[in-house]
Amino acid sequence: MTATAHSRRASTSLRLIAGLLAALLLVPLAQAKKSDRDQPMAYQAKHTDAYNAPNTVTTLSGDVKITQGTMVLTGDKAEIHLDGDQQISQVVVTGKPAHIQQLDDAGNLMAGDAATLAYDNLHGIAVLTGNAAVTQQNRGEFHGDKLTYNTQTSQITGDAGGDGLVHGVILPKQKPATGGK
Repeated sequence: MTATAHSRRASTSLRLIAGLLAALLLVPLAQAKKSDRDQPMAYQAKHTDAYNAPNTVTTLSGDVKITQGTMVLTGDKAEIHLDGDQQISQVVVTGKPAHIQQLDDAGNLMAGDAATLAYDNLHGIAVLTGNAAVTQQNRGEFHGDKLTYNTQTSQITGDAGGDGLVHGVILPKQKPATGGK
């Protein structure tokens, strides 16, 4: 009898976990605005040492602001890396803090801050290092020493350094407003 009761509890727990995982898979992901990747990348800064040649790095410093569609990167210093095909492959921004923000297709804002922000422009991956924080409007927030945010899938992974912890808050889905009196 005890083994059967334990099996039922284990089975119920597994069904509950499977149900929760299935429900999470049904939640629509907040992906970055798809049209942003097709937009030109523009920048402004107090100083620039710029190149537009294969395998080069453009350095920006002082009140740096980089935009691509709805994506905005800001910081004290930035490096824009061009690959062999003269495509922007990576942007590394440092600041107090370095900042990224971008809208998704539903108009929700994702914002992140860290000491260093490395954005892989080819794959849409932002790696925030040093007192990192990412907030997704209407979804939640995450904090850690290192956060990796995939702008295409909205997946966040986090790491804590030393004795620290990764912290997160996931907000419940907002209920539609009722018109009752």
